[in-house]
Amino acid sequence: MRFTVNGIEEGQPIPAKFAFAVPDPEQHMRFSDNRNPELRWLDAPQGTRSFVVLVMDPDVPGVADDVNQEGKTLAADLPRVDFYHWVLIDIPADVRLVEEGEAADGVVPRGKTPGKTAKGIEGINGYTGFMAGDPDMAGTYGGYDGPCPPWNDEVVHRYTFSLFALDVPSLGLEGEFTGEQVREAMAGHILAESHVTGTYTLNPDLR
Repeated sequence: MRFTVNGIEEGQPIPAKFAFAVPDPEQHMRFSDNRNPELRWLDAPQGTRSFVVLVMDPDVPGVADDVNQEGKTLAADLPRVDFYHWVLIDIPADVRLVEEGEAADGVVPRGKTPGKTAKGIEGINGYTGFMAGDPDMAGTYGGYDGPCPPWNDEVVHRYTFSLFALDVPSLGLEGEFTGEQVREAMAGHILAESHVTGTYTLNPDLR
């Protein structure tokens, strides 16, 4: 199964327009264009009845106490956890394209509502939990929201765009479901999968 994330090359930095934030010399970072990239795929296996798209960063610090704190550094050897940036399920079997900007076009404070779209059903991403303590940004974040790694992290983060072809038309998930719940529901139903991984950092010493 051939899978293309337009504008993102394997192992290369992700363009700023697809990120949630970009570096800023005065305040470390500021909001970016936050557009989802265009996704295209071909050669799905026979028997495919739906697709799933997941975008995940495996490099997020497991403890957030020192994230984006002046005078603090997030060491490379800190325990890391998965952070989902896009959870899209029940994509109809005849779909082969998600257009740029279709799932996100700009940062939306307090998030976008998850649920049914023209291309499937969107769950919630990791910003729902991450922003929970911020009075200006707390909310439910559905759809795509791009990279925003800590500006004081010693690690360049990886972002894996994954496409799965499934043998079922629906995973039966509703409401504010997460990437972890999608992975559990997909078990035993994956006919094929394909991945593209880009990188991103807001640390000026690593750019």
